[in-house]
Amino acid sequence: MVSRAERSLLANWWWTIDRLLLAAIAALMVFGLVLAMAGSPPVAERLGLPTFHFVHRQVLYLVPAVSVLLATSMLPPRQVRRTALVVFLGALGLIVVALVYGAEVKGARRWIFGIQPSEFLKPAFVVLVAWAFSEGGRRRDVPGTLVAILLLPAAVVPLILQPDFGQTLLLGIVWAGLFFIAGLHWLWVFGLGGAGLGGAFVAYKLVPHVRARVLKFIDPGAGGGIVDTFQVDTAMESFFAGGWLGKGPGEGTVKRILPDAHTDFIFAVTAEELGIVACLAIVAAFAFILTYGLVRAARNEDPFCRFAAAGLLMLLGMQAAINMAVNVQLLPAKGMTLPFLSYGGSSLVSLGLTVGFLIAVLRKRPRSEALAAARGERFARA
Repeated sequence: MVSRAERSLLANWWWTIDRLLLAAIAALMVFGLVLAMAGSPPVAERLGLPTFHFVHRQVLYLVPAVSVLLATSMLPPRQVRRTALVVFLGALGLIVVALVYGAEVKGARRWIFGIQPSEFLKPAFVVLVAWAFSEGGRRRDVPGTLVAILLLPAAVVPLILQPDFGQTLLLGIVWAGLFFIAGLHWLWVFGLGGAGLGGAFVAYKLVPHVRARVLKFIDPGAGGGIVDTFQVDTAMESFFAGGWLGKGPGEGTVKRILPDAHTDFIFAVTAEELGIVACLAIVAAFAFILTYGLVRAARNEDPFCRFAAAGLLMLLGMQAAINMAVNVQLLPAKGMTLPFLSYGGSSLVSLGLTVGFLIAVLRKRPRSEALAAARGERFARA
């Protein structure tokens, strides 16, 4: 146990972070390993890999993820903003490189040098938009709203070119949420809503696989055979097979024919083996993190910290909601992971960055320092 009398960096970090929020995230990480042991062995065997190949890799991915989380959670708000800017520019550059030199996987170019840059773009984008809105609201000489508006196409246009409409949708929703929190006029509400519907219509008309997925979602007999609904149909079978209490750890059978059982459809594997009760517990865990975090953010006196925390929590919550909705056929398939529970290196490390930023902006600070930051003044410790 770290003593309150100690004045080291670690002691200061321990007594100023939200330990309840950190414990909830840690619990999800541990449960993610349990689910990896449940869902990944059949996938590894189909690919001719050792049975626990993905489990071992998930443990290895946790090391940089936890390291990034701890390192970023120690940053002051000023350094959070600077780090986000560097990450955003770096990720954006890698996305552009991937468009030209990246390997094409399932019709999209999203990977370069073994990583998916769009995963790291998301938390950095949210922090920068929060920064723009907070500065615009605090200083009349700073065009914060304009900067925030320009950041959106800068982030989503490269994603559309990949194409990655799932991540585009996610960033658009979070951006709109921050715009709403910033106090946008009702004209903006209708304008943004119309732009969003217009963009969705254009994607539906011009992108064949988007149109096919929508048609398949509405009518399984439609879509012209472009999109196979085998995965989502099999996922629903997992829920029916598991019932309320599940078949028991390792006893699932439907997962053996579910292609992405360890990634996009880990929630369905949970339903089959641990039951709907366990799925509801996962929903409750994300609901707690989102609700508790938003309450803490609302009490923060620094506008930037309020906006950043709210945006990062929306990012986590919406990603989890979209993944779970796809698993139960409430949304068309998006190819989006369930935070901390799905297998994936880029996803896990980027989530570590997201939570690290979140803990950093929610850390307790002296009232004088928070007020000085809100006024844009530099606070110097005695």
